[in-house]
Amino acid sequence: MQDFTRLFDIIYYQNEKYPQADAFAAKENGQWKKYSTAEIIDNANKVSLALLKLGVKPDDKIATVSNNRPEWNMTDIGMLQVGAVNVPVYPTISEHEYKFIFNDAEIKYAFVSDKNLFIKISNIKSEVPSLKEIYSFDKVEGCKHFSEFLALAEGGDMNQVEQLKASINEESLATIIYTSGTTGNPKGVMLSHRNIVSNIKGVSPFLPLHNSQQVLSFLPLCHIFERVVVYVYISYGVSVYYAESIETISENLKEVKPHFFTTVPRLLEKVYIKLEGAGASLTGWKKDLYANALEFARNYDLSKPMGLTDKLKMAVYNKLIYAKWREALGGQCQGICAGAAALNPLLAKVFTCAGIPIMEGYGQTESSPVITVNPFDLNKICFGTVGMAIPGIEVHLEHRDGMAEGEGEILAKGPNVMMGYYKRPDLTAETVVDGWLRTGDVGTWVEYRGNKYLKITDRVKELFKTSGGKYISPQQIENKMKEIPYVEQIMAVGENRNFVSALIVPNFLNLSEWCLKNGVHAKTPDEMVQSPEVLKMFRAAIDEKNKNFGQWETVKKFELMPKEWTIDGGELTPTTKIKRKVILEKYKGVIDRIYG
Repeated sequence: MQDFTRLFDIIYYQNEKYPQADAFAAKENGQWKKYSTAEIIDNANKVSLALLKLGVKPDDKIATVSNNRPEWNMTDIGMLQVGAVNVPVYPTISEHEYKFIFNDAEIKYAFVSDKNLFIKISNIKSEVPSLKEIYSFDKVEGCKHFSEFLALAEGGDMNQVEQLKASINEESLATIIYTSGTTGNPKGVMLSHRNIVSNIKGVSPFLPLHNSQQVLSFLPLCHIFERVVVYVYISYGVSVYYAESIETISENLKEVKPHFFTTVPRLLEKVYIKLEGAGASLTGWKKDLYANALEFARNYDLSKPMGLTDKLKMAVYNKLIYAKWREALGGQCQGICAGAAALNPLLAKVFTCAGIPIMEGYGQTESSPVITVNPFDLNKICFGTVGMAIPGIEVHLEHRDGMAEGEGEILAKGPNVMMGYYKRPDLTAETVVDGWLRTGDVGTWVEYRGNKYLKITDRVKELFKTSGGKYISPQQIENKMKEIPYVEQIMAVGENRNFVSALIVPNFLNLSEWCLKNGVHAKTPDEMVQSPEVLKMFRAAIDEKNKNFGQWETVKKFELMPKEWTIDGGELTPTTKIKRKVILEKYKGVIDRIYG
């Protein structure tokens, strides 16, 4: 096989070019169980045959509600080979959302990973007429196990599978991904084989991958970002190790020693917070050295040549401080791909300075997903941007009222643009106009070393206007305020109000250290957010950052929140984006008090 044009071709492409003994690996009973390329193909074929035995036909919809594991990708390949449509769903959403998605897609069968998800899906089964059966990857009482499903393949006819494979072309529907969104019911994004394969090939040149490497997968595979990256790994013969859970990532990083992994900015923020906290526990010259190393990384600038003094500092910090950071990530990490939300440029600087380059990209589910990306090349990375358009994709900025000069809504055109929203031609017509995907994001171009880099400045729908008629870009304000080491989460508010204010969730780890150091008798989050000394410190830190903005953009008032915003709490989407509408409603009383 010289090339691949459909998603299920990729595993055969790997088998022909560089078959692996550990193409996939996952922890089972405390040990890493490895699956060879040949075993993956064999299991995928069993999935195909079992689905045919159940009467599944092309375009039938099957849901996958599971954590990352080899079975996820093997069932995905098996479904696609017979023309079934994989509908991956987040394991963290509510039963109400499951019911909507399962009925909208008319799900025939569902694969779940564990007991909790089996219970969730079982609870809605009677309200989903199309749903025939649920299978579990873990052994769960009362649920048919994955092994029982695979047993259905016995006596099946592989010729039938091959005939179905031959009938599937690039334009065939491969998957429907329901975007969580921040308001209303989720929308089903229809992606063809061509959509996703073109994206896999488009991003591949930016990733220095080799078939001797291994990676750790922990971002949800139901999100198109991780799914595409895993397919890229497969196409290069890179071994994919699946993390046990979010809680075990630190341990799994040390075990697997990955060369690459993908993440969302929120996780990098948490790592950075730990790095700051690690310095606080030191004393004497060690504390000073750590603080200087962290400050050096914060100011790392690739656009300027490094002088002799800085080179000497870099060598010392690299040996004594940064090497330990790299060791915490397994010691072999050559880079991290970040996406799904805006990355604070400060984080990119700190990690890249420490020898762990951050490649930030940009895109949407509707674009399969990548539109632009920063390369893993220190001569080409442009901090604060989301990189250059990948091959085959055009990007255009459409200026609107309220946007700064040079800004515009980001429009993208290329083979990666979705087929449309499932059962929603009205929304499709609004979102894809003359082949151009209207992303709803606001951006501007940055010239750097002879290339054009895209910088995201906000969301079209999140720009708001004060009662004085001034447009406000909340994301820019929030990103600047996040540079304060005591700010964990923040949301700027002020639509139709006479000034900008902010709801702030403090970084309670750093804040408790500050209280201890400054003799402030506040120990619990509730005590800290009400402490006059803490409020005074926040006021001073915010006023310092306010110097970066025009008078109408400055944060005049703020309220400290005693509890972190979470996915389970409903304030964040599954990709950790802030649900602004939810927070505005949930904290209406707090906001009214600010403006009272």
